[in-house]
Amino acid sequence: MNKHETGSDTGDIESAFFSDPKIAGNLGLLEEIGVISHVNGLVDKIKGYKTLFSIGTDMFDCVDINDMLELTVRHLSDLFLPSFVAFLWKPVQNCADVTVRSYRNYEPVNLEFRLCGIAKFEAFFREFPKPVLFAEIEKHLGNDADLAPLKETRPEIVVPIIGPPGLYGMVFIGRKTMGGDYTDQEMIFLQQFMFFVSQAIKTHLHYEHSLRDIKTGLYNHGFFMTRVKEEVARTRRGSCTSSIIMIDVDKFKNFNDTYGHLAGDRVLESLAKVILQNVRTDDIPSRFGGEEFTVLLPKAESDAAWLVAERLRVSVSEMPVPWENPLPRITISLGICSFDDDCNLETNDIIRRADEALYASKARGRNRTTVWEPCLQDDVSSKT
Repeated sequence: MNKHETGSDTGDIESAFFSDPKIAGNLGLLEEIGVISHVNGLVDKIKGYKTLFSIGTDMFDCVDINDMLELTVRHLSDLFLPSFVAFLWKPVQNCADVTVRSYRNYEPVNLEFRLCGIAKFEAFFREFPKPVLFAEIEKHLGNDADLAPLKETRPEIVVPIIGPPGLYGMVFIGRKTMGGDYTDQEMIFLQQFMFFVSQAIKTHLHYEHSLRDIKTGLYNHGFFMTRVKEEVARTRRGSCTSSIIMIDVDKFKNFNDTYGHLAGDRVLESLAKVILQNVRTDDIPSRFGGEEFTVLLPKAESDAAWLVAERLRVSVSEMPVPWENPLPRITISLGICSFDDDCNLETNDIIRRADEALYASKARGRNRTTVWEPCLQDDVSSKT
């Protein structure tokens, strides 16, 4: 594949071979018996392997998923000029929800891959665990409804991301914008190239899964506590203020006793989605435990945190919970604690104060937000 980037040493080897007087003097014979074409083929393979090695090294140097995806897009675009590249994966292994990132002309775009999940593709890729033409999936699955959203974008190649638990996700590669169909040789190269991509994405997902709560997909308690400690240290080095919000579902035990734990699980999953929709990219939403949730808000003073908390509270009270029978309205109570370089608080002190503010909200009638202040403990004690 002559379009692959190579190092100078491959070119030096090729030049040395053809400049050898014995070779140069017998080029006609060597070409006639196929030696020259064989050597050219070997040189192309060496170039391809060097490209793969370089890609693999770059891929595993990436620590951020966005950098990883952009690097993959850049390499695919340089090699094949596909009309688009889209990545689809399950952020939480046991959930049906999928995350989609799409790119066209090196830039992120919003392509409508409206898939409810990827379970339908599991059996196919167990049988064919390699990059395949989308036409092969169509032939195998027929007119399955899950293919309809894909047909609208019309990918040319589908690459599975497979690990021991099963199918993590897929990469969709569009038709070439120039150069016709993908050749058999290019498909082989793609399989080798996407092996590195799949391994890098799987490594990232394994790491992400270790930080996530299985049921809700939010960060887990351990990661949240680590990030709070880091944020406390950061505020001490600078002059900024950060905040945390503690959240608890009102009368959740009564809800579970009345409607069952499966309905309760659905409430927690719906609440997690609402939290994700209402926080910033840099915020750390987590499931603290049971029906308690937390959000770390870096560089957010108490007024900003209160606005976020109130937005969450209102959104949850309007939140539909998909269930076979209508469920009652869900409400939450929230507590806020802010900290800066002057407060001299340890992580556990901050958590305790946010918890006190949360219980003040409970004591004052629930479905409300309270910001911690020094007189709060006495105020709560007088109302409990």
